[in-house]
Amino acid sequence: MSDASAGAATLAGGARAQASVRARTGTLPRWWPLAALTLLAAALRLATLGRQSLWYDEAFTPVHVLRASLGTTLRNVVHSENSPPLWYVLEWAVTRVLGTGAVALRLLSALAGIATVPVAWAIGRELQGPSTRRAAIATAAFVATSPLLVWYSQEARAYGLFVLTASLAFLCFLRALSDPTTRRLLEFAGAASLALLSHYFAVFLLLPMGVWLLWKAVPGKLPRVLYALGLPVIVGVALIPLILAQGGHGTQWIGEWALASRLEAIPQYYLTGYTGSALGHGVELLVALAIGAGVVYGLWCTLSPREERGALIALVVSGCGILLPIVLALLGADYLAPRNLVAAMVPLSALLATVIVAQRTGRMGAVLAGLVAVGFLALTVDVNLSPRLQRGDWAGVAGVLKEGTGGRAITTVELGAAPLEYYLPGLANLTHGGSVRVSEVDETGYAPLRASAKNPPAPGFHLRESRDVHGLVVYRFTSTVPVTISERVLREHVITLAHPEVLVPVFSGKTT
Repeated sequence: MSDASAGAATLAGGARAQASVRARTGTLPRWWPLAALTLLAAALRLATLGRQSLWYDEAFTPVHVLRASLGTTLRNVVHSENSPPLWYVLEWAVTRVLGTGAVALRLLSALAGIATVPVAWAIGRELQGPSTRRAAIATAAFVATSPLLVWYSQEARAYGLFVLTASLAFLCFLRALSDPTTRRLLEFAGAASLALLSHYFAVFLLLPMGVWLLWKAVPGKLPRVLYALGLPVIVGVALIPLILAQGGHGTQWIGEWALASRLEAIPQYYLTGYTGSALGHGVELLVALAIGAGVVYGLWCTLSPREERGALIALVVSGCGILLPIVLALLGADYLAPRNLVAAMVPLSALLATVIVAQRTGRMGAVLAGLVAVGFLALTVDVNLSPRLQRGDWAGVAGVLKEGTGGRAITTVELGAAPLEYYLPGLANLTHGGSVRVSEVDETGYAPLRASAKNPPAPGFHLRESRDVHGLVVYRFTSTVPVTISERVLREHVITLAHPEVLVPVFSGKTT
């Protein structure tokens, strides 16, 4: 027998012996934490996937973007969206098979969120070193339970796919940095291209990775690095005409939100998720304290050289992913929405995990990381089960409005138009300057309400019913005889102080 054959036989025999020992002693395989965390991530994302109502952005996709023809769908992406096309192509394919129900629309994001957990595990191993699983377990646990990442794993938009593809790019970057073979560089180039095709903000994460690869490249391997980086550069250049054609559709609200408030929201979102409601307990404070204590303790214990290098890489990548958009906003190119930074939270989580569970922190580091993960889990479960913390319940509003008469008009606010069109098929925008003959006017919105909210929209109408649907308000006005009301009067008579986005009448109401 040759030496190679003997060595292979020895390794195989050793593997069989270890499996036999595990079978006799009941010891779990080394990969069981990853399996458990992936199952936990799946449970958190799938169990309540259809529980929340679709909100405006989610409902806008099936109502105004997705069509039977892929070509028509892509044209709608150009004229009504502000994101790259990859998610819409995949979503179009999913809905051709599964339909456009809430679960089907969100399934792609949920699967992407689940798949991000093993990627996060691998990132932790690369940063801390393959000899230990501490950072791998902590990073995967943070990603699996993160309220923010679970939130976007349950949203029918591109953010879940953005997180996955950007995380894959980061993992491939770490592997190419340690061993810049042609294969690993091409893997990074492919993952980086997918990230750019998922979300434009991927560029802020990819820039430091590309610069780092060029900086660390030895002279003999510099050409292959340049060739590999050429692919995402070509993809980025090819996206420029699409960016210009889209022209920032639907981003006007960003400038209306004070920059200081947006900056405050970034750490808040990382701790508690996207929910805009008060949580009503101190779990988020516990998470913040555990993170702070873990970072201080990890730095006090001092990191190993490998951990220092890993922490520095994660710091630079996550820092650029967050700070570069802030700098551009200060310079006047303001597209800084906190949710556009969601993919930077994976390298940030890896950074925190690398420091908190550094080898020298021992059991204390593991305890602090556990507190962070348990706190994240508590917040996520709270949001998943509490309607007051979830997206606006436009499905519930639509359920109330289904009880109305045929000849009616519905006025709503900006964020209510697409959801009502989705949940109440047959609605359409009333022509500007037109009028409608109805015997019922339903007005929907949210606080703060106008002082005149209970006043009838026109003579002959009276307030028949008012409902509160988990914070959304419905006022139903009826008349004993049909009355012709102009679009201007209906648009002006909204019950809330929010901007009236659109008037949505039922087709049965005759318009002129």
